[in-house]
Amino acid sequence: MKKIGFIGVGIMGKSMVRNLMKAGFELHIFARTKSKVADVISEGATFHETIADCVKDVEAVVTIVGFPPDVEEVYFSQGAIFNAAAKGAYLIDMTTTSPALAERLHREGSAKGFHVLDAPVTGGDTGAKAGTLSILVGGDKADFETCMPLFSAMGSNINYQGKAGNGQHAKLANQILIAGALSGVCESFAYAQAKGLDLNVLLKSVATGAAGSKQLDAFGPKIISEDYAPGFYIKHFIKDMKLAVHEANESGLHLEILKQTLTNYETLEKAGFGDNGTQTLFKYYSE
Repeated sequence: MKKIGFIGVGIMGKSMVRNLMKAGFELHIFARTKSKVADVISEGATFHETIADCVKDVEAVVTIVGFPPDVEEVYFSQGAIFNAAAKGAYLIDMTTTSPALAERLHREGSAKGFHVLDAPVTGGDTGAKAGTLSILVGGDKADFETCMPLFSAMGSNINYQGKAGNGQHAKLANQILIAGALSGVCESFAYAQAKGLDLNVLLKSVATGAAGSKQLDAFGPKIISEDYAPGFYIKHFIKDMKLAVHEANESGLHLEILKQTLTNYETLEKAGFGDNGTQTLFKYYSE
């Protein structure tokens, strides 16, 4: 496997493209706006004006787009992946999307002669740049094993989760963990600020103890410095939490922390912060 088509060259995707090229893969990319990917084109990626041209001659296609309707568009539309990719190609959707959609992609793609995997990632823009993403893979195990060299170019913690859709279920479980952990960080900082504590001293004091977490390490310093630039957009986290709430409801689960965190983020989105990073949750408590 050498030639890779890549659709979704955004905050995460751009670094993933770079790491695939560093690993020796030949990258063919599609983006709606060529100027936004000029840097990776200059670094060796081949740009295509249409999805069909991007995927017609490659051995594997990676997609990492925004929302479930975007996934449906790039796979099912006329001239899109299912119509244009070479039969036998490996199709890997790394978007966080609906498990039911992942199952549909696998079912319909398999019927067309494709190898389809759902492989959402965790680790944010930092993990994407470093090539240390966690990759959560659902689909046929033989296909997972065939694609390991590709996954290994982008991530360092790569795990097979089971049948089609299970990669998405694992990612939603991950997002539920983040919802609780980041809410805890923001509530703690809001309390400390209200009581007049120095947040830098507090962060240093608690980060190495039982209260420490990846969310505290990643976002504590950013919150203190009022850096709300996106590594992961609020609008995308809202999408993920809505998917998780839907799936929880389907299983008769009552995940109240998740629901409250979703409500808090929706308040921020309505206030115009949808394109901010997830650490902007602190503004819900402090303003």
